[in-house]
Amino acid sequence: MKKIISIINLKGGVAKTTTAVNFAYELAARGERMLIVDNDKQGNLSKAFRCYEPSDKFNVAYLMMIKDADVSKTIKKTRYENIDIIPANMHLANANMSVMMDMSRQQQTRLHKAFMDGGIYAKYDYIVIDNAPDINISIINALTISTNVIVPLIIDQYSLDGLDILTEQLQQVKEDFNEGINFDGCLVTQWQKNDVNIEGLEVIKKSYPVFAAKIRRTNAKVQESTFAKIPLIEYSKRCGASVDYRKFVDEWIERYGR
Repeated sequence: MKKIISIINLKGGVAKTTTAVNFAYELAARGERMLIVDNDKQGNLSKAFRCYEPSDKFNVAYLMMIKDADVSKTIKKTRYENIDIIPANMHLANANMSVMMDMSRQQQTRLHKAFMDGGIYAKYDYIVIDNAPDINISIINALTISTNVIVPLIIDQYSLDGLDILTEQLQQVKEDFNEGINFDGCLVTQWQKNDVNIEGLEVIKKSYPVFAAKIRRTNAKVQESTFAKIPLIEYSKRCGASVDYRKFVDEWIERYGR
């Protein structure tokens, strides 16, 4: 196992799931064995890989709820040879609510225990976790096992406000559970080269690490790929955002993947 990467932002609508989908797909296309984990009750990552089942009980929620959960029951094959998935659905909302009052260390490390018991860390080169725009027990579990954190964001004041809160939470996780977690940086999405974006980017750079690669706001190909349930990089290889995501993966591997 090389790295466990959490994709997270407390603000929605920042291309978080799109980033997780294309990041994982591109690594798999380069020969890496991938496990992707849908840690959002909306199940958008599961839908993107055609593995969403609204009534399925063997998913992330099962790992949160069951003390000695068998993680192998939750792993589904995708149509891509190198990508397996642990999906999610609305059962995750119930799981988070049911354990909300129990903030013991056991609850906050349950995902780690399931992965350890199931030998998951040895089976894959990378694990990519798509997290909900929230801080709850399943998110804490994900951050507790993560080696790396990537924060997709669009440049506006709401993103900056959420980033302050998120970095405080990451520092708390580092102190309490996972001293090895690393905040790799912010990935700017829906980028347009205008005064607002250029000035906002400089503000962000003063306080946080930012990837040089930026994901352009492009034509309808991004939206079309979500309806087709095909990663953008496969759906439209030459569109601007696909090119940008490949550049981002190149940059991430160079800085953190080895």
